[in-house]
Amino acid sequence: MQARVEDLLPVEYFHAVFTLPTQIADIAFQNKAAVYGLLFKASAQTLLTIAADPKHLGARIGMTSVLHTWGSAMTHYPHAHVIVPGGGLSPDGARWIACRPGFFLPVKVLSRLFRRLYLEGLARLYKAGKLAFFGDLSELTDPDMFAAHLAPLRKADWVVYAKPPFGGPEAVLAYLSRYTHRVAISNHRLISADADTVAFHWKDYRIKRGDRMKVMRLPISEFIRRFLVHVLPTGFHRIRHTGFLVNGIRRDRIEKIRRLIGTVPRPDQTTGEDRRSDSDERDPRQTCPKCGGEMRVIETFTRGKTPKSRAPPWEDAA
Repeated sequence: MQARVEDLLPVEYFHAVFTLPTQIADIAFQNKAAVYGLLFKASAQTLLTIAADPKHLGARIGMTSVLHTWGSAMTHYPHAHVIVPGGGLSPDGARWIACRPGFFLPVKVLSRLFRRLYLEGLARLYKAGKLAFFGDLSELTDPDMFAAHLAPLRKADWVVYAKPPFGGPEAVLAYLSRYTHRVAISNHRLISADADTVAFHWKDYRIKRGDRMKVMRLPISEFIRRFLVHVLPTGFHRIRHTGFLVNGIRRDRIEKIRRLIGTVPRPDQTTGEDRRSDSDERDPRQTCPKCGGEMRVIETFTRGKTPKSRAPPWEDAA
């Protein structure tokens, strides 16, 4: 939360969800890094392209994308949540262009472009030999079979869902703090576990009315299998920033946008790191919050190293 406070702007924020069709989710299961990476790239490029079009917003936007790979029952359901400030910089960077209140970009237009960009990107990955197929998908190693597998998707509607706008920057912060680092299932959904089964709550989204919360009981081996399906490749980043929120230029762009909008961050909108730095500059000493005594640094050592001092200095003196 502290790290994202300074990124927030006094504008409306929007939430879009880009979902992969089942036929591609199956491919993603065997090619996680390539297919999930393409999901990030295609969804971001879709938003950047449509937002830059003068017929829609005509601005350069920024976004934070979060990958989720599970449904409520821990099944494989890859999709990207994208949080977008409601506006962007003009092409010359001289002014802030705000979107219409309560409306960001047309979902149907986003869906069609996302479909095209993703299928083109997947075809490039296949041609470059960056996709592997095993088991039930082994027949896709044949180019004709691969093309036939994707053919129905070129005319199907891809799910791009625009959720209602956030209530404000504070709601965005609360969402990011609790939602971005979730795993396939959290402890509060677990009901029981024994030597044979695990029981947990899940939400049946097929039910439109009434109580959608159900109880699912799985054999332990199946529960573990479903959980491990969502383990990402080593080093894969499931949270990414694009546009004017990209790492490296984010702070400068945010400051510029605030000046263009005519606002400045509140005094309390500082990160924990900033507060520590200010405190250190004012008073280099570190004191105990209870007794007020000054802390004495005995030794400094890096993570994984064993300190040389085996006992505190007062024991040595004794």
